[in-house]
Amino acid sequence: MQKHLRLYFITALLLLSATVLFGMLASWAFLYPETYNQYMPFYQLRPFHVSAALFWIISGATSCILLFKKESLAGSSSVVLEQLFIYTWIGTIIAIFVCYGLKKFGGREYWEFPPVLGLPLLVSWLLLMGAYFIPLLKTKGNKPMYVWMWTTGMFFFLVTFIEQNLWLVPWFRQSYLRELTIQWKANGATVGAWNQMIYGTSLYLMVKISGDVTKAQGKTVFFFYMLGLSNLMFNWGHHIYNAPSASWIRDTSYIISMTEWLFLIRMLQGFRSTLEEGRKLKHLITYRFLIASEFWVFVNLLLTLAMSVPAINRYTHGTHITVAHSMGATIGINTMILLAGFSYILEIDQKSERIRKTIIANFWLCQVSLVAFWITLIAAGIIKGYRTTALNLTSFQEIMMPVMPALKAFSIAGIGVVISLVIISVVYIRQAIRFKEA
Repeated sequence: MQKHLRLYFITALLLLSATVLFGMLASWAFLYPETYNQYMPFYQLRPFHVSAALFWIISGATSCILLFKKESLAGSSSVVLEQLFIYTWIGTIIAIFVCYGLKKFGGREYWEFPPVLGLPLLVSWLLLMGAYFIPLLKTKGNKPMYVWMWTTGMFFFLVTFIEQNLWLVPWFRQSYLRELTIQWKANGATVGAWNQMIYGTSLYLMVKISGDVTKAQGKTVFFFYMLGLSNLMFNWGHHIYNAPSASWIRDTSYIISMTEWLFLIRMLQGFRSTLEEGRKLKHLITYRFLIASEFWVFVNLLLTLAMSVPAINRYTHGTHITVAHSMGATIGINTMILLAGFSYILEIDQKSERIRKTIIANFWLCQVSLVAFWITLIAAGIIKGYRTTALNLTSFQEIMMPVMPALKAFSIAGIGVVISLVIISVVYIRQAIRFKEA
């Protein structure tokens, strides 16, 4: 592992730790504002948490792509472009967190930092695309489906990032509804873009662990890739149910939402049913993280499908059920897949028994805590949605009074998630520092 890639790899894991730590602190600041407002109030901690999560997902996905593309693409990559991307990307993230620390904001949802910092992010992403597309264009012949997925995700992230910053153009700000609709649309499509990169990594791992290259080839996998692509391009429609829009947009997005995550479920089930026991044991930790993502895909799919029904979305939109959906996808699906990729890169299954037992123990602590974490958020959302919509209450304090006990239970469950993921991150960072490729 080259030095610049090692730095990027470790930075991604630090961002994972920062995500859960800031999330825990934000929950405490929300529950006990009289204590935390004098130090770091909720409105300051939330951008720290959201941005750390966003940059963890993107940095984790692109770390895997940069390390896996050497085996997947024939052409040699530009080390200079990779280095420029990594240093610019990390430097901008540091600048963003410094701005948050100084309480300097100015962006929009997901990107709440001063908008001028969007420019180095854009430049760094173009550098990354250069480092990726140069060897891609030199690679002849049919490419496995995970390469198509990485390519799609990287391209559409660029498109959605530009969309998310269209509010800087005065014409878009002339209409609040116009700006809000485009912002919600872009946010939904951004999730689809990084899902393509992450699901491509998942498919790559399945091919490598099983030794079966046909898992990334053929008409069936191409059909499910197109299904995922349609979700990326159109599934954002359920993000704008509450905004005035044409009925055909709502109907189309609702139908497409019914196919959410079917591609990943199909891949994981086929992978699990055909994997030989010997290969499973050889990559047991990587395998467990992948199968955990299958569980979270299934339960989050049920929640997402329910939320996509307009009559239900009326009650759930803007409640803690939306947060449960987001956390289930971010931690349960995306983080589990990325940790599977990281364990494969670091060859964790070949490490000492003490290291393996530490990872497995914290893996189970994370799963149990995340289930409690997820359920309490849904309970809080049901209570809040009912009191807001059915009872037509308008006083925030009155609405939240019975919600607070559920949120306190959610905060307690979150401690287990924080402990487990921080320990896993620390173990991985130590192994990355010591890691030497064979």
